Amino acid sequence: MADDVSTARAADDPDDLSAIALLAEPVRRRLYDLVRAHATPVGREEAAAATGISAKLAAFHLDRLAEAGLLDVTYRRLTGRSGPGAGRPAKLYEPSSRRISVSVPPTNYELASHLMATALTGRGGDGGPAAVARAATSYGRVLGAAIRAQFRSKRARREALLTQLAELGFEPHQETPDRVVLRNCAFAELAASHRDLVCGMNSALVAGAIEGAELSTLRAVGGPAETTCCVRVVGR
Repeated sequence: MADDVSTARAADDPDDLSAIALLAEPVRRRLYDLVRAHATPVGREEAAAATGISAKLAAFHLDRLAEAGLLDVTYRRLTGRSGPGAGRPAKLYEPSSRRISVSVPPTNYELASHLMATALTGRGGDGGPAAVARAATSYGRVLGAAIRAQFRSKRARREALLTQLAELGFEPHQETPDRVVLRNCAFAELAASHRDLVCGMNSALVAGAIEGAELSTLRAVGGPAETTCCVRVVGR
């Protein structure tokens, strides 16, 4: 990452890990770098035009960066006028003073702990791989439902799904038009000793997110992978 993202707190700070995951998504990182490079606050339309995406998608990414404390939000009328008829102030984004430490590739053991704790305390209490998969599926459905609630078109929901997977640390990559590989396992160290458990958890989480987002043309499939996550997102 760029030198402006420097160490200010412990590298294992959960808030830092979440912020790093946000910046792992390429479009979001371009928007972050764009805002940091500007001497004045940047609006959604300006950011969208500079990065070649829609204003709605730019707003989604910029707002997530602001929620994480990586950007600050201000409001100003871009017309320079005031009073009745001047219109509503525009929402603008500028760099925050926050600095974060970097860990590459990203990991997400906080999420793994959450899913396993949910499995242990859930109904049935068996705590085995099936329970972990159920917890991961449920978590994925919640993520997918949030995407569905925000985006109407399937294309936008698909882009948001890949963004969400990037935030979780999976580093999605569009290998072919009908195939997305996850270039990083967010639970790599855990997978080294509990591969079947982690692969099942990953597959269930991604499948749940696809289901929650109502992307019926996509499905999650598993398979051997030495250098990437075992899960693939493919077209039906």
